[in-house]
Amino acid sequence: MTIIVTGGAGFIGSNFIFHMLEKYPDYRIVCLDKLTYAGNLSTLASVMDNPQFRFVKGDICDREAVYNLFEEEEPDIVVNYAAESHVDRSIENPGVFLETNIMGTATMMDACRKYGIERYHQVSTDEVYGDLPFDRPDLLFDEETPIHTSSPYSSSKASADLLVLAYHRTYGLPVTVSRCSNNYGPYHFPEKLIPLMIANALNDKPLPVYGEGINVRDWLYVEDHCKAVDLVIHHGRVGEVYNIGGHNEMRNIDIVKMICDALDKPYSLITYVTDRKGHDMRYAIDPSKIHTELGWLPETKFEDGIKKTISWYLDNREWWETIISGEYRNYYKAMYVNR
Repeated sequence: MTIIVTGGAGFIGSNFIFHMLEKYPDYRIVCLDKLTYAGNLSTLASVMDNPQFRFVKGDICDREAVYNLFEEEEPDIVVNYAAESHVDRSIENPGVFLETNIMGTATMMDACRKYGIERYHQVSTDEVYGDLPFDRPDLLFDEETPIHTSSPYSSSKASADLLVLAYHRTYGLPVTVSRCSNNYGPYHFPEKLIPLMIANALNDKPLPVYGEGINVRDWLYVEDHCKAVDLVIHHGRVGEVYNIGGHNEMRNIDIVKMICDALDKPYSLITYVTDRKGHDMRYAIDPSKIHTELGWLPETKFEDGIKKTISWYLDNREWWETIISGEYRNYYKAMYVNR
């Protein structure tokens, strides 16, 4: 079986590639990634020489390049992780998010229609549902929760989801969609909350926290997410949406303090900054559907996952330090041109 993984040089996509190559050594995994600021080819260094793996630098919006790749590889499955994903960046420049997250998704599905596919899987986010109130801990997002977006990022992802489901209804394209809660773990780009706090704390820099830090997120260890997507693409029902949540609701400020405690850093490093525009207050996913249908449950408690994550960043300082310095982009030039 051949699987095209878009956005595979990013955080979740790379972890998914590692999972699939290890679990299915006879599968061919093709990574298509534009290598924008969040794509890091060095993340894939450990699999670049695997004969079952191929890296292709390309844009999912480039129809000619995508079609050429489909002709060459004749994929059975496409898993679309490629997306602009940082909310703050979407507020500053919405157009890039609309182009990649919506038009790029359309291009990939058109290729699937043209060349045939067993499954197209769209990786989405719980942010399409908006947020939940603090005083109703009983309320969770399920697959029937109405779409209610808060940012250009979440709006672009919701638009892509609706387009994917429309392609299924209109053209009969065999699709599935998964909406996950906040991921964390190895290879997380250092602009996101957990890796940013780890990196800044290790360098004794201020730890910027939005507002009062009381915003709640449901945290999902990235390996658990990869296992869930694996199940969905192989056994999920065509045309269905599956929520993937960690059952790990945490306030941002509590996470930052946990990181300080783990690294023996003072809370005085915490700096409260002006809150994000339209900041969602609480996310919480009900993963009952994927558990009932596919038997999936998150395996990693947050207390264990955050320890593993901090240890990984301590053991792999060179990886994130080259990103912070901007030197990571030179890795592509050194590695890709020679290949």
